[in-house]
Amino acid sequence: MKSSITLTFVALLSSYFVSALPFADESVCPGGEVEILSETYIGKDHNVKMTTLSCSTKVHASNTLSARQTTPVDVCDANCNTNCFIPAGGGPDPNECHVIADAILFDSQNVGALFTIPVGNSTSNPVVMQFRSCKTFFVNQSNQVLEYCRTDWSTLVDFLAFNCQATQNAHGGNCVAVDGRWFVQVQTS
Repeated sequence: MKSSITLTFVALLSSYFVSALPFADESVCPGGEVEILSETYIGKDHNVKMTTLSCSTKVHASNTLSARQTTPVDVCDANCNTNCFIPAGGGPDPNECHVIADAILFDSQNVGALFTIPVGNSTSNPVVMQFRSCKTFFVNQSNQVLEYCRTDWSTLVDFLAFNCQATQNAHGGNCVAVDGRWFVQVQTS
């Protein structure tokens, strides 16, 4: 009995420290403080790690914050502009990115077609998906809660992974919403 209580305490304590540790990727939350909000595995085989982060930056006294909308704004099917990261070399394996795309589609069929990206402390709460060499993330850059289609994200992951690689003199890329409210990025993990 005592050992199961000790194991439970150690598990709870370790999960606290894991969530309090910073996420070691400047590309997801550049120049800010990062907190892991949740971490789970998705997809049919539960092999794609999904992490929800809270990014915050220091707000200067001259900045003013506007009220944030809490009703999600649907940005499914919104246009975005593709940017491939040059030069070539060091990009993710597009086939490993396709595993992420499939996991997102699996969730679309089994969890729901839409997902919500809330607004963080002063910047965003990105959602990060990772499988082997490939990482993708969705970043909400607006002051509004956004709702996006999982099928759209899956399509973007495949498109960016297969069209922004060494043969195109690139190593990953992103697609930034025309209005600048959000972007999806694919890169090496």
